[in-house]
Amino acid sequence: MALQPDALGHALQDHWHGRVSEPLHLHTSYGDVEEMPIDVFFRPPDEFPALERLALTLCHGHILDVGAGAGSHALWLQGHGSAVSALEKSPLACVVMRERGIRDVLQHDFFNYHRPSAYDTLLFMMNGIGVAGSLAGLKTLFAHCRSLLRDGGQLLVDSSDIGYLYEDGSVAKPDGYYGEIGYRYEYQGLRGAPFQWLFVDQETLAGVGHTEGWAVQVLYEDENGQYLARLKPR
Repeated sequence: MALQPDALGHALQDHWHGRVSEPLHLHTSYGDVEEMPIDVFFRPPDEFPALERLALTLCHGHILDVGAGAGSHALWLQGHGSAVSALEKSPLACVVMRERGIRDVLQHDFFNYHRPSAYDTLLFMMNGIGVAGSLAGLKTLFAHCRSLLRDGGQLLVDSSDIGYLYEDGSVAKPDGYYGEIGYRYEYQGLRGAPFQWLFVDQETLAGVGHTEGWAVQVLYEDENGQYLARLKPR
């Protein structure tokens, strides 16, 4: 089976090398094609929102930055003396991170990455917990996270309630949980593989977390409904 193009990785690499000529598009299961600004992956620390700044200050011990993208959060942590590993599925994004100076870059699919009891903090920023794909996948994610954490470890995650998409009836709700969205990147004619992404509201995150044996604490919510939560195994 042929590999799908690394559309996101190509966009990141072109931006990093100053040769961006076309936008990165995101095809969605609710019908819209969104333009995703590539520079958001390269934000300097003074452009991090308050939620992300708080999350970074709460990281401790050996940190795994899951879905690290172009590595902006990992760079900040590394620059502040933290032991951080940047995990990313996109091969070209990993090249970009190494070129940006991140010392420990791991090219892996999160669910296929196994290093038992290796980390004190698992960091899922920019709705990185969405890699779960679905509520069923969220349970799988929690179980996998537990295997990666040391005693006393934590997850730091952000997400949001996207119920507003369906308020006026113009967008049909999915058959399952309304935060389960299908996406596909397109860049310069390259279309990446379709993937599922999860946006989870606070109440649902807490409910699934508690059922799966996690203590869930919401630490921050911004004016747009984006929130930061810390989860610890009970």
